[in-house]
Amino acid sequence: MRNRNFKKNHRSSNESEVRNKATRNNRGRKSRFSATNKESRNSGEENIRIPEYDFKKMKAIESSKHVKKSSSSLDTSTDHKTRLNKYIANAGICSRREADKLITAGEIKVNGKVVTELGYKVAPKDRVEYGRELLAREKKVYVLLNKPKDFITTTDDPENRKTVMQLVSKACHERIYPVGRLDRQTTGLLLLTNDGELASKLAHPSNNIKKIYHVELDKPLTTEDFDKIESGVTLDDGLAPVDDIGLITTDGFQVGLEIHIGRNRIVRRIFEHLGYEVVKLDRVTYAGLTKKDLPRGKWRYLSEKELINLKYFK
Repeated sequence: MRNRNFKKNHRSSNESEVRNKATRNNRGRKSRFSATNKESRNSGEENIRIPEYDFKKMKAIESSKHVKKSSSSLDTSTDHKTRLNKYIANAGICSRREADKLITAGEIKVNGKVVTELGYKVAPKDRVEYGRELLAREKKVYVLLNKPKDFITTTDDPENRKTVMQLVSKACHERIYPVGRLDRQTTGLLLLTNDGELASKLAHPSNNIKKIYHVELDKPLTTEDFDKIESGVTLDDGLAPVDDIGLITTDGFQVGLEIHIGRNRIVRRIFEHLGYEVVKLDRVTYAGLTKKDLPRGKWRYLSEKELINLKYFK
């Protein structure tokens, strides 16, 4: 049975020992939670060359796994027509679903004529416009940022506050945008891309994308509240199930929380519901991606292996 005593029988809270602490009912199971990652001084920002991903290899993986295509990056031929919504998503504007809305609203022109037909296909030489903007297929870019606090997760802020886009301004010339969001005071992993299909997949609740947070509280978490969170607390907008919870420090002030639901401020609201204030909140893992060797405020490109994992195994 899981040891729930916060005041005794705990080992030291240094990183190597916390990593080995069991946090679920199975004794001896290694915890996902550890003390805050040591962040190296190395930064991918020194090399701003965008990786050349092998999309042909990804296409082979897709075929072998019988996975439905989720990105038009896999389409390497230029001699056939492409669905208009897919073309728009390829341009980094939005996901296919959102592109359908633009089409039906009459906001897309092909060769100077408004197209409202869903399923319409365009040839490689067709001219596609959104408003006054000519759309073209962009090279796909995938940037992982370790967000510091006091930055807004948006592409533009009318109040001229600091945004995450300032932190990744040297990553590429392509227009990338955040996948999901972290509130202003929350730190940690944030993915930015112009791959509308992947962004839509990661943001959709049905895909159960796992996130792990390092939570620092204003007072120790009690055993009773630990159990309530583990069982799932009910908030104003419904049940808030968690996938795992564990202590990071022996005093109960710091907690690791694994969760897949993505409702607004969900982690903070879980603890606020039980009378705690979240002093610090850091996302240490997102969809299998980690902060290893990524200092706060820095970014790096995803590796091909990471991209394959996100596209086909998440």
